[in-house]
Amino acid sequence: MGFFDSLKTRMNELRSGLEDGLKKYKNKNTLNAMMAGCAYVAAADGKITSEEKQKMANLVRNSSVTSVFDAGEAIKIFNQFAEKFEFDFEVGKNEALLAIAKIKSDSGASRLIIRGCIIIGGADGDFDASEKAVVREICRELGQDPTEFDL
Repeated sequence: MGFFDSLKTRMNELRSGLEDGLKKYKNKNTLNAMMAGCAYVAAADGKITSEEKQKMANLVRNSSVTSVFDAGEAIKIFNQFAEKFEFDFEVGKNEALLAIAKIKSDSGASRLIIRGCIIIGGADGDFDASEKAVVREICRELGQDPTEFDL
C-alpha cells in the first residue's frame, strides 16, 4: 500500500470516528440547548436580525459539528425560542437557560453549544459586548470557563 493509500485510509478512519462521536450529541436536549443559546445570543442586542437567523441556519446545515441535527427541526426550535424573546426578553432568557441547563452534565455538548453561540454572536460582523456577556452567562450556566473561549 502506497503512502497516499494509507493516508486516505487513515483519513477515512478519522472521519468515521468523528461522525460516530458526533452522533452521541444527536438528541433533543442538545438540539434544544443549541437553539436556545443561539436565540439568546441573537436577542442580546434587543433584536434578532435576519443575518443572525441565516447564520444559525447555515451553522446547522454546513458545520460538521452540528450537521447531525435536522436543519428543519433546528430552525423550528430556534424560531420558538426567538418568539419567546420577542414576547418578553426575561421570559425568553429564562426559557433559554432552562433548556441550556439540561446539558450541563455533558462537557462535550456544553462546549459545542458555546461554540455555536459564539458563531451566532459574530453573525452580523460584530460580536459586541452584550453578545459576549450572554455567552459568558451561558458558559457559567454550563459550568465552563469563559476564558477558554477567549471571552
